[in-house]
Amino acid sequence: MSSMKNKTAVITGGTRGIGFAVAERLLAEGMNVAICGTKQATVDNAVMRLTASAEPERVFGMIADVSKLAEVRALVAAVVERFGGADALINNAGAGFFRPVAELEPEEWEKMIGLNLSGVYYCSHEFLPIFKRQQSGDIINISSLAAKNPFAGGSGYNASKFGLNGFSEAMMLDHRNDGVRVSSVMPGSVATEFGGHSASAGAEWKIAPEDVAEVVAMLLKMPARTTVSRVEIRPSRPASRS
Repeated sequence: MSSMKNKTAVITGGTRGIGFAVAERLLAEGMNVAICGTKQATVDNAVMRLTASAEPERVFGMIADVSKLAEVRALVAAVVERFGGADALINNAGAGFFRPVAELEPEEWEKMIGLNLSGVYYCSHEFLPIFKRQQSGDIINISSLAAKNPFAGGSGYNASKFGLNGFSEAMMLDHRNDGVRVSSVMPGSVATEFGGHSASAGAEWKIAPEDVAEVVAMLLKMPARTTVSRVEIRPSRPASRS
């Protein structure tokens, strides 16, 4: 983007963790932000926190489960009504359940695939026509180093993130000549509550959500002629395994 000011970014799963940090960072750059979550209380709380340092008219939040196409379409309609369109989609909503295949419940598998993969497809599918009409737009998918590094207990999560990387790179090839850039951001361990972990557990060595948000802002600032396909982010000094 030549300028991020007054542009609009949509951030799924934007009520906490990486998504909330991205919303804060893009607001600081002068963008409007629209966030979604699955609980009204968390959406309301996030909007309240974001508008403490930004004009209320620049922030929008609503309930939307991105694994459900009808709710994604409602989100798109609401964003268009509020801001007149969108310039960036940050697919951040996700889920993680970590256990061996024999112990992984079908409902857990379906939730991970639904949020981590199908939800990205639904959101991208519905926002792409807007980006194509204006011949500009950014789609940034929050992936993971688990998209290239399998680990025991990660079968479902690995599958969803491996799939997400393949989807992202194929989508880039599909729509690069429509003025759409597609990037994958692949963090390692981040200090959030994702996957049932405490945000403070080992936080001194983990990546901060704000660090991931900084990378997202950097991608949006890149000249329009350039697409950064993947960014891998690792803790500089991970905890010892001894």
